[in-house]
Amino acid sequence: MADVTLRQDAAVAARPGRRPARDISRLREQWTAIALSAPALFLMALLLIGPVAAVLVMSFTDYQLGASAIAFIGLENYRDLFSDRVFWTSLGNTLRYVAIVVPASVALGLGVALLIESGDSLKRFYRAVFFIPVMATLIAMAISWEYMLHPQFGLINLLLKKVGLAPHAWLTDPALALPTLAVIGIWQLFGFNMVLFLAGLVSIPRHLYDAAELDGVRSAWSRFWLVTWPMLGPVTMFVVIISAIRSFQVFDTVQVLTKGGPNKASEVLLYTMYSEGFEFFRSGRAAAIAVVFLAFVLTLTVIKARLIEKRVHYL
Repeated sequence: MADVTLRQDAAVAARPGRRPARDISRLREQWTAIALSAPALFLMALLLIGPVAAVLVMSFTDYQLGASAIAFIGLENYRDLFSDRVFWTSLGNTLRYVAIVVPASVALGLGVALLIESGDSLKRFYRAVFFIPVMATLIAMAISWEYMLHPQFGLINLLLKKVGLAPHAWLTDPALALPTLAVIGIWQLFGFNMVLFLAGLVSIPRHLYDAAELDGVRSAWSRFWLVTWPMLGPVTMFVVIISAIRSFQVFDTVQVLTKGGPNKASEVLLYTMYSEGFEFFRSGRAAAIAVVFLAFVLTLTVIKARLIEKRVHYL
């Protein structure tokens, strides 16, 4: 009787097209999860991918804001863009801005984080003070900087006069406008980098410092170079990439303080895109700038991540 039962069970299991109950239950759970998450995934795709696709399509048209007719013009917007002196000027200004802000904000954020972490008191106070520029409204802070940088009544020029130095036209001098905006960008960004580096410093295992001390590493510089800096590799990579992306996105301070002047000396890519789209109403050309900007930032970010990845030590 037992042999007959076993043969029947084996025959049932061997029938084609029949799945065990456990597999059917697992498939049912998977399809239920897909069905429940599908609306959210569709909404995310619509909100994230939809605008990018719309801008890409618009860049191949002559669309102007408020126009009733749209014509497909192919690569004409891109040809005009790459032959435009203003575009190359704004691209060069953007690269110079990034080249100043990223290294300075990363180095300053790391230095302040090391000083705060090495202290025994008032850590929370210093963290809050240096993080204030990140929390503050950028437009309000830009207006405050505009008053401080005023050529006649600004606080900075008044301090320079007090110590016997000549005042400067910080925002109207072509040689000083972009570096001045870069200093404001460093001030705004280094507090965010400081918080990230503080998190990285706290996560370093203490036994590594004990082992280094047993091996004869005594000075603070040696401990930093042999233990702290290698262990901060992942955090540093993240900080550099985020700082570069945020620096490329500079717009608010340019719009409030200089409007790209004087004589295009501080005009950056996003301000050029804004001018094309909302001052000259050439939306198709503005979309082409947006596509070039996105491709440029993505390419530079990937290259930078690959280069930094080779020097990163993971725990």
